Parts: sequence; structure tokens; C-alpha cells
Amino acid sequence: MASEKTINPNAIAFPEFAASLPGHDILWLQAFRNRAAQSFSHTGFPTVRDEDWRYTNLSALNKTLYAPTESQEVDSDWLATLRVPNAWCVVLLNGRFSVDLSDLTDMPAAVRVQSITQALVENPARLQKYLGQAVVENLHAMLVFNNAWFSDGVFIEIPAQTTLAKPLQILQVATEENALAATRNIWLLNENAAAEIIETFAGSAENYLTVAVNEVFLAADAHLTGYKVQLEAETATHFGGVYLQQAERSRFEHHNFALGGLVARSDIYCDLETGAECTLNGLAVGVKRQHLDNLTRINHLKPRGVSREYYKTVLDQRARGVFQGRVVVAEHAQKTDSQMNNRNLLLSADAEVDTKPQLEIYADDVKCSHGVTVGQLDEKSVFYLQSRGLDATSARNILTFAFANEMVEKVENVELKELLRTQLLAHFPAISL
Repeated sequence: MASEKTINPNAIAFPEFAASLPGHDILWLQAFRNRAAQSFSHTGFPTVRDEDWRYTNLSALNKTLYAPTESQEVDSDWLATLRVPNAWCVVLLNGRFSVDLSDLTDMPAAVRVQSITQALVENPARLQKYLGQAVVENLHAMLVFNNAWFSDGVFIEIPAQTTLAKPLQILQVATEENALAATRNIWLLNENAAAEIIETFAGSAENYLTVAVNEVFLAADAHLTGYKVQLEAETATHFGGVYLQQAERSRFEHHNFALGGLVARSDIYCDLETGAECTLNGLAVGVKRQHLDNLTRINHLKPRGVSREYYKTVLDQRARGVFQGRVVVAEHAQKTDSQMNNRNLLLSADAEVDTKPQLEIYADDVKCSHGVTVGQLDEKSVFYLQSRGLDATSARNILTFAFANEMVEKVENVELKELLRTQLLAHFPAISL
């Protein structure tokens, strides 16, 4: 009997669009895409029967064909509000690299920042070496979908001993209804390289689908600070995955802010070699009927790895949040030091959060811990502020903002911090400080 997954319109339409996707004439990439398309035709999008997707229902995606578009029309004034000052910027418009809207002025000549499309033209063998290597090819159906459908992306390579003088923003925006913005990004930081990369997702259309996958390779002693700012349109669906391989003594620090979208899922997978360090910070703020899902996996593969994870969720009205955090310590990963903390604030009796922290430890000389809290505002704190002359609404607003703003304060980039604080205040317009 045919599964409901097999009727997905994107599975049916892939042959029609395949020739318009970059690298369609490269045999190895054609085979890569075709394997994925065939797999997706059998599985469709993930369902609640898949363990890692049990809290997130994507069945609505089966009702619409989300198609790549060539449209490059965008409101420049709106786009400017999303730009982070004092940063290089690459714009992906409806899933395609826009040279005209991007600004890489004075980027060092030795640093490569180019579209995946251009990288496939100039050196397809270089891309073949890395595509699909930081993540299992069929890890889950959303990744398989991206393998088949990605229309562009950003290839970044930073030479050894090179530190970028300022941040690089990758601004991905959707402007067409029912558009598919599917991107594949490959970032390489060679030995002792360092960079700060800001990903911003936003849209001005209704009911579009973003599927962005990053494969990141950090060589020995490399250091990457990453930010993800998810500001998708109110009816959009978003999936973003970061899959990272960390060599010896490399450091990865990531700040994940989920504020937009109707249904949004973020995956982060980190594989740590000897002495590598990983810090994951996250904030999800949901209102109305938003569904915000965060899944993290930290794999300590070798000794002396260090990981820190701190995620917060704030939910109001009928919003739902999900946090699934898992740390795996391999048998030979002795001296691992790992901490995970998830805190959740529910502002409404109708809000709901599902949290699932996990530790899998196969070594015996480690220091690992995790903690979870789910609750409402402290009424004693509310009363204290009221005793100082505030009304109940203002008191609750201030406490809510303070809870969420702790994660914003962890951002060291001053310009980005200001943008985030503005977005946070706009998300809760009743908060006035």
C-alpha cells in the first residue's frame, strides 16, 4: 500500500526542475541528486513516526509544491534593515546568490567567498571532496530533500593562519509565495584560521519553504563564531542544519536565535576530536501558534573535549517549543567535560514545551551534567516589582525580557546585539523598557 509520503508534490516534480539546478551536467553531482530524489520519493518529509521528529508535524508541506524561482526582486529598504553594520554581506535571494546585492569589498584576496554555482564551474572536484562529508547522506528526510533540491549556496575557504578582520553576514531572504529557498553551504577554516559568520533568515512573502544545510570543517586550532538569526515570515516553514567536523583543539561557538516562522526546526551536529571545544547557546521565542524545534547533537569522539550548551525558550499564547539535546561520549573520549542546560518559560496555560536532554557516556573518566527547568514567572518577583510602583503587566514584561535578554547579552558583536534586542522587543510589543 502506498504511503501518504509518496504523494508529496516535490517528489513528483523533481525531474521537471533537475536541469535548472546547478551542476546538472556534472555526473557525480547528478548521481548525488538522483539518489536523494529517489530516496525522498519513498520517504517524503519527516513525520512524527520518525523519533527525532516526533514533536514536529510537517504534514502540511505535502499540500504544496515549493519550487525554485529565478526572481531577484526585493524591497531594498526592507533588506537594509536586516543588514548588520560593519560586516561583509552575501545575499541569497530566493535561494540564489545575488552578486548585485552582496558586498564583499576589501575581502582579502586569499579568502574564497563565492556561490556554490560558481564553485561548481571553477573547481567541481574541490566541492566533491567536501559535499556530503560532514553529515551522513541519508541522516533524515529533510537533509535528503536538500541534497536533491539545493539551488545555490555559499562556499567559503579561509587559509591557514588567517583571521577575518570583520564578520561575514550571509543574508538569506525569500520574496515569492510558495518559493523553495534550498541552499547548501560549505565552509572550510584551515589550520589556525578564525572567522565570525552571521546567518540571517527572513522573508517578505507568504507560505514559502527554507531548507538550508551547512557543512563546516574546522582544521586544527581553527576558531569559528557562528550566529543564526531566524526571522522568517509568519506563515513560513524553516529548516536549518549545521553539521560540523572539529579537528584537534578547534573551537566552535554558536548563538542560535529563533524568533520567526510558523514551523521552524534547527539542527546542530558537532563531532569533536582531541581537545576540541564547542559552545552552543540558543533562544527560541514563540507566540500565537508558532512551533519552534531545536535539536542538538554533540559527539565527543576523542579525549579532552569540552562542550557547553545553554538553550532557553519563551512561549506565549498557543506556541509550542521543542528542545532535544544529546551528548555522546565515545569509549576513548576520556577527560571529556560537558554541561547542558535547558530553561523554559511558559507565559500562557496554552503554551507547551517538550524537552528531551540526553547523555550517552561510554567512557569512565568524564565530567558530564545536564539540567532542565520548565516554569512560569516567579510571582514573588512580580510582586516585588509591583511594590516598587509597577503595574502587573509591566512587571511581567520586564521579567520576561530579562529572561530572554540573557542570551542576547552573550553576543559579543555590538551591532548584532543591538539588532537582536530590537527584534526581541518587536516580538513582544507590550514590553517597553
